[in-house]
This record gives sequence, C-alpha cells and structure tokens, in this order.
Amino acid sequence: MAATLTSKRLSVRDEADAIEMAYDKGWSDGLPVVPPTEGRVRAMLEGARLEANHQVGIIRDRAVVISAEKVAINAVMAGCKPEYFPIVVAAVEAIADHRWSYHGPGTSTGGAGVLMIVNGPIARPLDINAGDNLFGPGWRSNLTIGRAVRLVMRNVCGSRPGLLDRGTLGHPGKLSYVIAENEAESPWTPLHVERGFRAEQSAVTVVASDAPNQFYNQLSNTAEGVLTTLADNMRISGQVMGQSTYVVVLAGEHMHTIANDGWDKKRIRQFLFDNTQNSYAHLKRTGRMTGDIAAGDEQRMRPLTELENILIVAAGGRAGAFSCFIPGWGSAKSSQAVTKEIRS
Repeated sequence: MAATLTSKRLSVRDEADAIEMAYDKGWSDGLPVVPPTEGRVRAMLEGARLEANHQVGIIRDRAVVISAEKVAINAVMAGCKPEYFPIVVAAVEAIADHRWSYHGPGTSTGGAGVLMIVNGPIARPLDINAGDNLFGPGWRSNLTIGRAVRLVMRNVCGSRPGLLDRGTLGHPGKLSYVIAENEAESPWTPLHVERGFRAEQSAVTVVASDAPNQFYNQLSNTAEGVLTTLADNMRISGQVMGQSTYVVVLAGEHMHTIANDGWDKKRIRQFLFDNTQNSYAHLKRTGRMTGDIAAGDEQRMRPLTELENILIVAAGGRAGAFSCFIPGWGSAKSSQAVTKEIRS
C-alpha cells in the first residue's frame, strides 16, 4: 500500500488559480508551474518506484531532510514526466552528498548553477539533448529535470534569491543546466566510466558551475592547435585561483580533429593542466593574488585546478568550430563534482 502523502493540501477553484497561488507563495522560479495534484505526485513517485516517505538526502547545514514526496512535488511543478524522475532523484542525492557541500554553492555570492551531465543508456530514450544548441531551449527533458532540482533547492532547502541564495550576478544556468554526453558519436571513454561506473549503468554527474565560456578555432587541423586555443582562453578566464573543477565540452568538429590525432581524454587533460598555469607574478599583477611580486614569482606557477578535476565531455553540434569550458564554483575543498547512479 502506498505511503500517505503528508504535504499540506490547498483548495483552489481551477488550475489558473493554482498557478497564481504558486507565484503568491513564492514557490515559482518566475515561470508558471504545473499544479502538483495528488494524482500527479503519485505518478511521479511511481516513475522511480519510491515511497513518499523515502529519504532522498539530508542537507545538514540546513537541518533539512529531503523526502521523495517533496522532490516529486517539485518535479511535477517543473513539468517533468514521471520517467524523468529517477534522474531528478539521483541529482538531488548528489547535491545532498557531503562532497558537493551544499551550503557553499547554495548560498555563495558566486552564484553557481547546478550543472548536470547525464550518461548511460537512459539518455537517448528520454531525448536528453547532447547535440545542437546544447545549452539552449527546445528539450523538455533537459529543461524540466534541471528546473526540478532548482525548485527543490528553492522550496525544500530554502535557497531563495536574496535570502539564502546570495548570488551577486547568478547566470541563466541557475534555471536549468542539464546536458547529456554524446556517447553515440564520441571516440572516447564516457565520463561516468572514467568516474567508476560501468558503461551499461546510467549516471548523472553534478557540478557546481559558472556559465559556459565558448571558444572558437577553425584554423587548426591538429589536436594541439585546437587545445592551445582552449588552454589560452581557460588560462585568462578570470577563474584562475584553484577552482574546484573545469568541465571541458568538446563539440563535433573539435572532437573529430582531436580524436583523429589519436588523443584520448587522459592526454587532453594533461595538456590542459600543463598549459593553463599562471605565474604568481601574473596573478599579483592582475589583482588575483595579494602581496608584492617577489624573486622567483615569474617562474613559480599555479594550476587552475587539480589534474583529475578537469572533466572532458563530448557533446554539442556536429557543425561549427566551437567548444566551451565551464569553471566550477570554489575550490576542490569547497565543492567537488559528484556522480550518482540513476536507478530506474
């Protein structure tokens, strides 16, 4: 027998009134929400075969227990289909993981979004976009899965702008920030396999992240040429003081150029690590590090992040000599990328 839903019931005349009530009560992210009726919430729970009282996670800094019922309510509001719900649950498990460290990215003036990278067999039947217009609109699964996680942060964890979410600027990815890796066309090991999962498992990697930084190179026909342009953009990106992660998204043309030279993800990662370091002198001259320039500062180098925290993802459109990098929020001690299995 299904567990009783314990959330408060509210009566309205019709769905239009329910939508307006969500605005009035501060439950909306600014867009209309789908009213979370009992039938819709139960259908969402069934999508992941979870009881309403199942504990998805605990945000210890907020003393908040996140139940499956609360996640389901917000997934309904976001416009998710029930078959998307296992991904939402896995992503919420990830943001509740102590390694992701919710309090930092959830409250910081840095304004991080929650980047979610889906891998494995679940992505294609749910039409999670891994190709053209990668971070743009047009895919219900991408937009509503990310929106559901942000609504959980808002309505369950209390991360509301101007209150516990103190982002100075924020960025559009705070509404929804979901992609899949293009495993079907990638010549490389999928991200989730690199992170310890089997290829036949489905998983989501969750990263507290800034906005994508696009770069362009149509002149180079070698891996080193493309990656030299990328490294130069990363090195002067402004996020140069030991970030938690850098996610590098290589789209079709660049992916093939690099792969045709025989470079795998390990070699790409090493090249970027070696070629994105800044001298202490440069960091001091540009106001990123305190103190006067001292002897040896021109030769003393600081990496952007740890080698293993450069995550390489094959995704984006087949045409166009564009790819991007995404700086993570904070340092590796502040917030780590977390990968969780999607159980469906």
